[in-house]
Amino acid sequence: MPSLPLLWLGLASLLLLAVLVGLDGDGLLLVGGLAALLLVLVAGALPQLPSGVQLLGFSLLVGAAYALVRGWSQRQAERTIAPAAGADQAEVIAPFNQRGEGRVRWRGQSWAARNLDPQRALNAGHPVTVMGREGTQLQVLPRDVAS
Repeated sequence: MPSLPLLWLGLASLLLLAVLVGLDGDGLLLVGGLAALLLVLVAGALPQLPSGVQLLGFSLLVGAAYALVRGWSQRQAERTIAPAAGADQAEVIAPFNQRGEGRVRWRGQSWAARNLDPQRALNAGHPVTVMGREGTQLQVLPRDVAS
């Protein structure tokens, strides 16, 4: 049977690998992976610490950190974009998928975006109008629909 620090390291590796391949939509896997990494250090420094206490510590760490991340994320989503002349126009730089997600160039930068009219295909070069923002994702409509 592998030691507990190795099990925590394995869990941390799996969770952080899932984050790297894009499976973490809301930050829970990232928080879990970082908590497991912290438990590697704790379990290595205190090998006599019972596994039940380590599991409880992991659960508390994940719960508290996830609550902090969600609170921060919601505060970021509530921020508004300062209006500027021409700021509402963008151009698709990566085609939108079937879920209505893609990338646009807005204010000279690449942004993740959600098509508010997912029945309309948006391919690279298509002009769009920025209707709003949710966190770091813009909400867009094809320009001919938003006009």
